[in-house]
This record gives sequence, structure tokens and C-alpha cells, in this order.
Amino acid sequence: MTSPESDTDPLDPIFRALANGWRRRILDLLRESPRSTGDLADALPDISRFAVMQHLKVLEEARLVVHERDGRQRINHLNPVPLQMIYERWVKAYEENWASALLGLKRQLEAPRLDASADEEAS
Repeated sequence: MTSPESDTDPLDPIFRALANGWRRRILDLLRESPRSTGDLADALPDISRFAVMQHLKVLEEARLVVHERDGRQRINHLNPVPLQMIYERWVKAYEENWASALLGLKRQLEAPRLDASADEEAS
């Protein structure tokens, strides 16, 4: 029997990258617009430019960030594809169950009102 750690799941690097709050903050900034590494460092004054570069490297390895060169600047872009992969595997599969459960709850909550209305009309 193999352990889950021995399996190579293509989503593992994505989850590892998302486990860090600074990396999630970088992704939030890139969701707003592409930014140079310097712009990201300026937007995150509590950590060093070197730390921002290290976080970007992890995000690139997870394919969450892609970059392009513009002269001497490196422009970083959010790549939403890995996030969509997580969504499809871990969220979408449960949407139908959630929607069904919410519809059942709605019916339950509205049922007493319908019964009460029927009793009032019968009086």
C-alpha cells in the first residue's frame, strides 16, 4: 500500500504554493493586473525584494505565474489555469450536492408557511 505522499499529483505544487500567505497576496495583486517584480516588491513593503523573487519562483514552478521580459523588467502575469484545475477537482464536483441541499432546505423552510396559509384559508 502506498502513501498519498508517494503519489505524484499534478496539483501538489499548486497547493504547496497556495499554502503561503505572501504568495496568495502576490496572486491577489496579479489578479488585479500584471506587475513587474519591482512593483510587487513595492506593494509588499513588509518583505524584501529577494523574498518576493523567491515567492515568484515557487509560484512559477506551480505554473500559477508566468512572466515576460520587457527590456530589463520582468512582467509577471497570473495564470488562472491551475486554479481552474483545483476548482474542477475540488469545488465543481460538490456544487450539485450543495445546490440540491440548498433547494431541499428552501423547500423545508417554505413548507410550514404553505401549511399555515392553507390552515388560515380553511378557517
